[in-house]
Amino acid sequence: MPSSVGEPSAVAYLALRLRRRLSWARTQGVGALVEEERLHPVDRARVAHAKHRWRRRHGVAPGSATPVYVVGLQRSGTNMVLRGLDRAPEIEVHNESDRRVFRRYQLRSDQAVIETIRRSRHPYVLFKPLCDSHRTAELLGLSGVRAGKAIWIFRDVDDRTRSSIAKFGDSGLEAVRQIIAGDGEEIWQGRRLGPETLTRLREFRAETLTRETAAALLWYARNSLYFDLGLDRRRDVFLLGYDHLVDEPDRVGRELCAFLGLPWRDELFSHVERRHPVHRPAHIDPAARAMCVAMRARLDQAALAPAWRDPEEADL
Repeated sequence: MPSSVGEPSAVAYLALRLRRRLSWARTQGVGALVEEERLHPVDRARVAHAKHRWRRRHGVAPGSATPVYVVGLQRSGTNMVLRGLDRAPEIEVHNESDRRVFRRYQLRSDQAVIETIRRSRHPYVLFKPLCDSHRTAELLGLSGVRAGKAIWIFRDVDDRTRSSIAKFGDSGLEAVRQIIAGDGEEIWQGRRLGPETLTRLREFRAETLTRETAAALLWYARNSLYFDLGLDRRRDVFLLGYDHLVDEPDRVGRELCAFLGLPWRDELFSHVERRHPVHRPAHIDPAARAMCVAMRARLDQAALAPAWRDPEEADL
């Protein structure tokens, strides 16, 4: 997970990224790295060509695009969703690695986002500002562009914990220790956390935390923002569960397209291997696990009764 704890110099930051990529390739395989970082040149060229051809035939007037923000917590399936939506030629995609909009995985500025939206000739411009998820409400209402939409993605805490540690090591542990110490607002992981969330986190002793428990606490804290920011009551936010998507990719994919106003195509989520998730428990402190279980139940319930859809509408 990108960390803001003691922000490194440019050279140190590049070295850190390289070490993480090499570690990911060594432990997960080169194929996983290529898919994770979207490095396959043929796939990238094919997508770019399809979008160029679409712009020539159907491009919209600059300034008329709707921004879409994919938010939530890293290692929650956001790349899987982006890979599908990127196949829609109507959508211009800007991932966290796009230096025109992001710097070290965080948005450069609201103005950079606004200018990108205004230049686009696509109906939708999609960003993945995971480190800025605490600013979702603000991003949805940026001035000078159309009102946006957001997709908040969450994943099972055990699966996300293992994936996060495999990719980011102890960065989650460092971040939670800093939040418990009262310096959370200095790092993106701790910004905008509600008083109740902070109280719950401070019930744990920073010096005895394991990285598994810290990763779970960070999962709890960042997903609590979905409710603390009032996103669960907004019709412009779609709550997407990773488990729900892999269990029923067509149903969830169709609902997501309906939310966006995007025509459904079978190929959008054909890369999602349909399966019923089976979770292997991580070594998480029992008290932290109880908090996460309650939060997961709350998220699942909210996903089943989305605010974006009129309750009188028939099921898709």
